Amino acid sequence: MIHFKAIGKIMGALLFLLGSFMLAAAAISWYYQEDSSQILISAAISLFIGLALFFFFSKQDQLVRKREGYMIVTLSWLLMTIFGMIPFVLSDQVMSVPDAFFETISGLTTTGATVLTDIEAMPKGLLFWRSMTQWIGGLGIIVLTVAIFPLLGIGGIELFVAESPGPTSDKVHPRISETAKRLWYIYVGMTIVCALLYWAGGMTLFDAVNHSFATVATGGFSTKNSSLAFFDSAFIEYVAIVFMFLAGVNFTLLYFGLVGQFKRILRNDEFKTYASVMLLISVAVAIPIYMHSGSDLELSFRKSAFQVVSVITTTGFITDDYTQYGTGVSFTFFMLLFLGGCAGSTSGGIKFVRHTVFLKNSWLEFKRIVHPRAIVPLIINGERVTGRIINNIMNFLLIYLLTFVVGAMIMSMLGYDLATSLGSVATCLGNVGPEIGMAGPIANFSFFSPAAKIVLAVIMLLGRLELFTILILFTPFFWRYN
Repeated sequence: MIHFKAIGKIMGALLFLLGSFMLAAAAISWYYQEDSSQILISAAISLFIGLALFFFFSKQDQLVRKREGYMIVTLSWLLMTIFGMIPFVLSDQVMSVPDAFFETISGLTTTGATVLTDIEAMPKGLLFWRSMTQWIGGLGIIVLTVAIFPLLGIGGIELFVAESPGPTSDKVHPRISETAKRLWYIYVGMTIVCALLYWAGGMTLFDAVNHSFATVATGGFSTKNSSLAFFDSAFIEYVAIVFMFLAGVNFTLLYFGLVGQFKRILRNDEFKTYASVMLLISVAVAIPIYMHSGSDLELSFRKSAFQVVSVITTTGFITDDYTQYGTGVSFTFFMLLFLGGCAGSTSGGIKFVRHTVFLKNSWLEFKRIVHPRAIVPLIINGERVTGRIINNIMNFLLIYLLTFVVGAMIMSMLGYDLATSLGSVATCLGNVGPEIGMAGPIANFSFFSPAAKIVLAVIMLLGRLELFTILILFTPFFWRYN
């Protein structure tokens, strides 16, 4: 049977953490002499309910298996969205419940799609909370909980596997709590360094911290209406390119790099594919930008590289409208919505490891056809990929495609044109942000109806938790106890 009491205790711990993060946003409001009552009330609600759940179930059986792990992850993201939207609902910005729900889930899933039409008019405390939702969701609050609350008595591996994005078995430590801690050390360290460089590049400290949250989390929320284009700084853009690229790399590889094990990085097939594709597409897109805009080569390449890295890593920052450079460039960026970063990164999307396995296996299938009796193994990172993993990836790609098709059909039935329907679903499912239709790189999602916003919000969550984690809850055999 499912241990609902164990789930209740962990939900309490997560809500307490969420309320604690809200207090940081309230402190920002106080510092800038804004009315912080809405955020304080929201924090108090989260803290009170979190503590009540935690202590009410503290003496209960805490056995967490795979079933509980999947339920905890799905319910935690829903609860974090519901409680995380309270500051938006209580604010003076007159934000409707669907808008607040959309904005919050867009932050927590690091999608970065926004319904705000004048971001710079928002109170700084609320902007800080908005950015922090992305930072919380970047590596996953579940991983944070496993890192700092190992004494909860929960099965950390079940939560870690259910929440961590991408099919990867690499660990930096045999104990899952130590792995989570070290990944968070890297995450926090990258955030601090990125913020300092942004600050050195001319941003205010407030803007630097907010943009570092969004960069390292590959989220894309900005404190400016025109995103990073507002700062018009080559230094800031190159800093963003570097940190978006790093945030899209498997954090385990980043750890190996920090301890000097560079050979493990260079031997990693996913990383080599990720870096090669990033460079090749950046060069390819720079050519039409150079021809259409008349910019010099450096500016053309910087515009191209920034947009390409931003979309592939699913960050969503924008410094240029890539749809103005012709249909070919627009279609290229539409296809980039289906890539994603590396497994084990903060990026969303399908992930390069799945693409690598799919393409290699498809290529080897030709050899198997010619030599039907030959054993032709699929090798990734020097190891043989089992049939179970290949089957899992093929099923994921099929379900991802079906989800995209069904989502686009629903959006078109709600009255949106084909480009907007396809683009909005692709960008939300991949947790990217900008699309190619009416919500293109220089637009936002405010024009969508409340029903469409709810549909897209659900798609964001499906994409962030990589489909299986949520969809498995709707299968009959999940609820069978034998």
